Amino acid sequence: MWVDRLFVYDTRPDNFMFQLVHTYRPGSMDTSLVSTDNINNPRTMNAIYNLGARLEQGRRWGRETLTGGQLNNKQFNDFVSSGPLTHYFEKPNTSWTPRVLKDGSDSVGALGALNRVYLNIGLFSEEWLLHFNAVAGGKPITPIEIAVAERNSAYWQATEAQTPATALFFLKASQPHRLKDAPGGAKYLSTDKAVLDRGKQVFADTCARCHSSKLPKSVEGLDPAGCAGSGYLGCWNRYWASTKTDQFKQQMRAIVSATDFLDGNYLSTEARVPVTLLQTNACSPLATNALAGNIWDNFSSQSYKDLPSVGEITVHDPFTGAPRSYVMPAGGRGYTRPPSLVSAWSTAPYLLNNSLGPFDQDPSVDARMRVFSASIEQLLWPERRERDKLLGDKVPGVIDRTTTRSFIRIPVGYVPEILRPLSGPAHDLLPQLFDANGDITIGPIPAGIPVNLLANFQPLAETRDPLERLAHVEKLVRLLVRLKADLLRLPSTASDEDLRQVFSNLAKPMLELSKCPDFAVNRGHYFGTGQIADEPALSDDDKRALIEFIKTF
Repeated sequence: MWVDRLFVYDTRPDNFMFQLVHTYRPGSMDTSLVSTDNINNPRTMNAIYNLGARLEQGRRWGRETLTGGQLNNKQFNDFVSSGPLTHYFEKPNTSWTPRVLKDGSDSVGALGALNRVYLNIGLFSEEWLLHFNAVAGGKPITPIEIAVAERNSAYWQATEAQTPATALFFLKASQPHRLKDAPGGAKYLSTDKAVLDRGKQVFADTCARCHSSKLPKSVEGLDPAGCAGSGYLGCWNRYWASTKTDQFKQQMRAIVSATDFLDGNYLSTEARVPVTLLQTNACSPLATNALAGNIWDNFSSQSYKDLPSVGEITVHDPFTGAPRSYVMPAGGRGYTRPPSLVSAWSTAPYLLNNSLGPFDQDPSVDARMRVFSASIEQLLWPERRERDKLLGDKVPGVIDRTTTRSFIRIPVGYVPEILRPLSGPAHDLLPQLFDANGDITIGPIPAGIPVNLLANFQPLAETRDPLERLAHVEKLVRLLVRLKADLLRLPSTASDEDLRQVFSNLAKPMLELSKCPDFAVNRGHYFGTGQIADEPALSDDDKRALIEFIKTF
């Protein structure tokens, strides 16, 4: 899926929307683009593999408590009275469930997650579009209530009735694709038993704690009821510490070495891993659509909404590279669900946004293996990863930047609701911000500006306090007016360097209004590289043996 070819194929590069959507690497999509949370966050499609094993995994990590509108998901009231999924749900307010979206927020049950997709692709737009200002944002978001949909829409009722059949189809259609079965795939597989055994040991010691649905029974003593909600972080820390013990590693080695290790193995846990440990880009775990009172309130569990803050991460100034601390908020944000490694040989590039490794549209096995080799080497040898063109090693990865001069143009009908009173009659007071017909145009934005510096602008304060909201709008308007005025002062012949300096001068207030000030998109997942505290570095031979074992998945 190439979003730019689907949605902006005829848009000029000087339109900032073109620049925004071109940060979506092939195979990725920002599921909050329309019901915007004002965070540019393109993520990969979820792999549909070994779903039966994934549902079983929910018996360990996926105990979710539901309240309020979350309880209106049909699997609790109608469907689950018999059939193959019955034992995954408990009445009245508990679901044992896989977590779907990258941040684990789709957490009310598998059927509820499918129903939410129906809404998010716009097939109940009559109701959906009442709750937000599409794409532009700037209007307080309200939740879609399942009870309202059930009362008002025959389409919604029909979808609910068919969702169980869709779930059963996925269970049947989710078998792994092994390299050994692919045309010509066998030539890429090692037959050296010593190398493969070494790879299994490395996987057991380093990877399996997040990437296996088969784990030692000794860790089952961690109370699943405590592994959710406000107690989750403590539970996770206990689990993570246990995986470093000799006992865990010995048991895990035996599991990985078993001939049936890959049979029915989802090759992931459903655990929510703190981004403080992963060190991957934080924009996905900062997503807000599933928070309490937001658009998907009814489709995320109370356990998700009660999650504590994971603490501080380090982010970098996109103009200077200077590091600073950023405190991750609580209420659900700050975590990432490990992806499945089933058929990993075929799914590169890697990381949650397809930013790690090259892309090749050739679907042949040979091309898949070229991309796999380059991508997994960047994963295990971070020094081989692409660096930012302007800042180099001052930041830990690539920053997506504009490729040419562009403009943000917001027609009057899409101007954020909270700014509309400032247009029209007030145009004479703010000519720097509003055009004569009430539109907002910001630019020229030069080549080399971080796309997310503008895309992650927070138009509304995350508070219901009217005074705090007003203060936030005042800060936003002051910044936009100053930005546009400073750009207008430059001559039409100004260079990109001159224009970039305008944005650099306003970096501090712009970052203060950012919903995600993390700009390096291909950083993180440094396991086995020696860049994580108390985690040893793997030797080159260990890494190569691990790669040979992963090819068999």
